[in-house]
Amino acid sequence: MITNPKKLRKFEQNLLKTDTTSIDQKFRLLDAMFKEARALRVFPLKDPLEGLETDIKVAKVVNSVRKLPLKRKI
Repeated sequence: MITNPKKLRKFEQNLLKTDTTSIDQKFRLLDAMFKEARALRVFPLKDPLEGLETDIKVAKVVNSVRKLPLKRKI
């Protein structure tokens, strides 16, 4: 759970500014992760719907929490 969204936003912005990884390197990394998942036999999933009920329950609980507006300094 994110306890400090402001800090996370700042981290993400800094990460985007300082990332020097090329798109080609990112695609090679993605391809390597895909091959690793296939080698470990976790992809493709045997039953893609497995655990869906749990995901739906968690989503309902998370979405039922009243959202408070963020206080922003102007």
